[in-house]
Amino acid sequence: MGKPTGFLEIERHDRGYDKPEVRRKNWHEFLKPLPRPELREQAARCMDCGIPFCHQGCPVNNMIPDWNNLVYRDQWRAALTTLHSTNNFPEFTGRICPAPCETSCTLNIDDNPVTIKTIECAIVDRGWQEGWIVPEPPSHRTGKRVAVVGSGPAGLACAQQLARVGHAVTVFERQDRIGGLLRYGIPDFKMEKTQVDRRVQQMAAEGVTFRTGIEIGATLTMQTLLAEHDAVVLTGGAEWPRNLDVPGRELDGIHYAMDFLVQQNKRSAGDDETVAAPDGTITAWGKHVVVIGGGDTGSDCIGTSIRQGAASVTQLEILPKPPVHENKALVWPDWPIKLRSSHAHEEGCGRDWAVTTQRAAGANGKVAALDCTRVEWVKGADGRMAMREVPGSEFRLKADLVLLAMGFLGARRVGLLEQAGVALDARGNVRADTSAYATSVPRVFAAGDMRRGQSLVVWAIREGRQCARAVDRALMGATVLPA
Repeated sequence: MGKPTGFLEIERHDRGYDKPEVRRKNWHEFLKPLPRPELREQAARCMDCGIPFCHQGCPVNNMIPDWNNLVYRDQWRAALTTLHSTNNFPEFTGRICPAPCETSCTLNIDDNPVTIKTIECAIVDRGWQEGWIVPEPPSHRTGKRVAVVGSGPAGLACAQQLARVGHAVTVFERQDRIGGLLRYGIPDFKMEKTQVDRRVQQMAAEGVTFRTGIEIGATLTMQTLLAEHDAVVLTGGAEWPRNLDVPGRELDGIHYAMDFLVQQNKRSAGDDETVAAPDGTITAWGKHVVVIGGGDTGSDCIGTSIRQGAASVTQLEILPKPPVHENKALVWPDWPIKLRSSHAHEEGCGRDWAVTTQRAAGANGKVAALDCTRVEWVKGADGRMAMREVPGSEFRLKADLVLLAMGFLGARRVGLLEQAGVALDARGNVRADTSAYATSVPRVFAAGDMRRGQSLVVWAIREGRQCARAVDRALMGATVLPA
């Protein structure tokens, strides 16, 4: 423990943002890192609890008290080694993870948790600045070949772990660049893609082969993949979006969130419009935008729309407005349901809760408005909460662009999963447990959102690492990879 009285003497101080009027004019990251002396003080606030509840909150089991102590003692390189021992890509989680570790922090009992996410990000960013992060090629080769389908955080974590123990790993990606949702789902203002590029270069130097523009199940069959590899790992994500099944859905101007976000990320990468939007440009410029869905994807759509020059942005959520503060005695150290406002909301966005869309209205084939109704949530006879429309609460909302950010139903069925023939679970995800990560088809494994459903980047990294351990054990009979 760095400083036994640190949490009593030092107030919580987190990273700041550029002001909204500044950051909404560009696509760059807007987080302002803390100076190192302040980071050392913030690390000193860690209590080194007898039971470190932050471990419960962190899916990758980061050794948080350990690297907090090392930062306090100015042992940054040792802190980086400790951080990397459980997390392949802390620069990703240090930027886009919602930090369930901080929710579980003992100091969060009075709303002053340790700035775990900020310290994590600072450790790895300094590692890159100092040149401490270098390729770690294996000392020997096993002769085993593994194909990883999908290059999101689960696929990248799995591939890196397997390559480091000597397997020949090839990552297949249907898009033109590596990164999955990290590349095309997360806007640059939340995480610039140089963060992904550096890791791809590191992994290539470690022996990982990357093949882009190849869709397994279309340009390359699953049968060919199995014939050429000793194991295949499915990490294709949950890309089947939830639809808005209402009259008028066919009107021009109603789009899935990912179609909108991918276009902008391609523009930010330097692609011209014919590449970024081959099926037509989706733009918020001068439009009244309605984002349906209250999660992170919805927030990304808001920030993107504002930077594109939307006339107005409104976010609708079907659930009731959550409380500003949770009942700590009831929920801590678990993740609470409470009101959360993102950076995008601060940039200029209207929000409305407990609203359902009845129909889309338009003119000349284009959407012009949404007809909505307010709802209330009541407990039924079976004890479950059910939605009920409020009589007389109908209203119309002007909308030139409607973005559907209502979550995902699982992996796409056409192509890969059809050819693979793997069994699905009751939720429609690829069936595999969290020990062997094996599917119903021999030599085929699954991890990440494709296995667990739509989730967080930190869960994807955890599953990729654990799946790599399972694959290594299946191929070699034993494994030295961490659990």
